Amino acid sequence: MDVELRQLRCLVAIVDEGTFTDAAIVLGVSQAAVSRTLASLERALGVRLLRRTSREVIPTATGLRVVAHARRVLGEVDGLVQEARSGHAALRMGYAWSALGRHTLLFQRRWADAHPETDLRLVRVNSPTAGLAEGACDLAVVRRTLDDRRFDSAIVGLERRLCAMASDDPLAVRRSVGLADIVGRTLLVDRRTGTTTTDLWPADSRPETKETHDVDDWLTAISTGRCVGMTAESTANQYPRPGIVYRPVRDAEPIAVRLAWWRDDAHPAAPAAIELLTELYREG
Repeated sequence: MDVELRQLRCLVAIVDEGTFTDAAIVLGVSQAAVSRTLASLERALGVRLLRRTSREVIPTATGLRVVAHARRVLGEVDGLVQEARSGHAALRMGYAWSALGRHTLLFQRRWADAHPETDLRLVRVNSPTAGLAEGACDLAVVRRTLDDRRFDSAIVGLERRLCAMASDDPLAVRRSVGLADIVGRTLLVDRRTGTTTTDLWPADSRPETKETHDVDDWLTAISTGRCVGMTAESTANQYPRPGIVYRPVRDAEPIAVRLAWWRDDAHPAAPAAIELLTELYREG
């Protein structure tokens, strides 16, 4: 038999109020209904939850554990309902590696000034959709095409590609590097969320690659000098690191920055976010 939320609410009410009578008043039902609901919960779980005397109701040891779980479950459900009913009071923006680079702070400030009724929250989720598919965000900052019909997206700006390397790397003395300079190196990539693949190079002249799944690990490995990385310029703005320098890759195409959202459930604030970000990238 399935456990129902009304049964959990009944159990918690009995424990909180101390009697079946008071629990019935709080729940707005009869005392008999409270007794039946508790009995059905005990049958469903196959355990006794409460001991009832002439003066008080006392949870059993198992009952205490069940009540603790019930409170957590009911709290989660209440939070779910509140989120569903008033979720548009907040705008959760997900990103995988770097949010909006040097535009991040200005975007947050301008958003707060222009839309004080909608709380902006940045959420880092290292997944291909930056948390969109996982339900962790309402809008996602992505720097690769989402080949998924569930989502729509709009380009808000372009960013240069930079090569990240150890500060004592021979290439670090240059103001910029070319794709050919990287061919003989080991390139550290994130195949799930990164913006770099070997398709940037001719098929017969591509660098060796190693894989990582986290920006901090990526930076740590590059600082050793054993490998280099290629990334959007937003990474350099968001993750300056002693021992690492970033140099523009002069012959690599820029990276398109997109905002993505659920096709059938777009957040009402999405158009405003697209407009503001497009303006910031245009200014920059």
